Amino acid sequence: MKSRRRPYSEQRPFDTGGGVWSVPVPIPGNPLGYTLVYAIESPAGPVLVDAGWNAPEAWLALRDGLGAVGMDVRDVRGVVVTHFHPDHAGLAGQVREESGAWIAMHEADAALIGFMRQFKGDAQRDFQADMLRRAGAGAVEVEEVGGNRPQPPAVPDRVLTDGDLVDLPGRRLRTIWTPGHTPGHICLHLEDADRIFTGDHVLPAITPHIGIYPYDRADVDPLSDFLESLEKVKGMGQLEALPAHEWIFPDTAARATEIRLHHEEKLRRLAALLAEEKEPLTIWEIAGRMTWNRPWEDFPAVLRGMAAGEAAAHLRTLEVRGIVRRVTGVDPVRFALHS
Repeated sequence: MKSRRRPYSEQRPFDTGGGVWSVPVPIPGNPLGYTLVYAIESPAGPVLVDAGWNAPEAWLALRDGLGAVGMDVRDVRGVVVTHFHPDHAGLAGQVREESGAWIAMHEADAALIGFMRQFKGDAQRDFQADMLRRAGAGAVEVEEVGGNRPQPPAVPDRVLTDGDLVDLPGRRLRTIWTPGHTPGHICLHLEDADRIFTGDHVLPAITPHIGIYPYDRADVDPLSDFLESLEKVKGMGQLEALPAHEWIFPDTAARATEIRLHHEEKLRRLAALLAEEKEPLTIWEIAGRMTWNRPWEDFPAVLRGMAAGEAAAHLRTLEVRGIVRRVTGVDPVRFALHS
């Protein structure tokens, strides 16, 4: 089976087979271009996997895309969200308003939405500024990175746990908890067709962002969670993947192996980098020395913040493995190779 890759200029709703339709929903100003929202037919109305970014042009693309394949957004039965990020959950609330649909997501991401909604006024900005400062970002970078953030997505009506079946009459859509990209990220196994909706967990060409927020947390290890989740999906066999970005592709297991090897190599290079340093470094300094797809100096402020989150996740895994150590009693936090 070949990858069903289509240029972005040709992206339009299409029949993926087996009663599953793909609707590309644009992400304004994002190089990813779009989120692939999937509509699964059922006798009680379609269920969507993800919903897309909350923007007027995205809403029109979703509404009209469903209409182009013979579905009315007002008939949507439910939206199951693979994770809480705005390009996946953003429009779920508007779909619910139009149709009365339920919204479901994993309990861990549902809890995060509740936490995010506690912030009022400048509280979110202050929280982020302190997080950046503790990572070693300078005052100018703190100001640039701490710009406007999307509003938290709608609170779900239903929470899912690993192994739960989604409310999809006449079909079997099972929840596969795959933490890493977010604490509550899920893949969804359409058991009656033996296909898997992978969200951002397994993508055909790019590797998902794995970060820690706040950067200096020592009570979580999202990269290790992600690597374990890759093995979990790999163990399900050579399933066709329906990802949230890029294109449909065969053999999820093979791609999961490639992504794991990518991160193991990144961990190796990071340990080597720290071995060359005489003094402990901040997370921000380490991120600036790591190899990315472009020079650190060319990174926009927001991407520097994401790169720092990814550096923090890799440092945390090396810390858990006993390869690097966290220097205590200093502010901002610093890391060094374990002696």
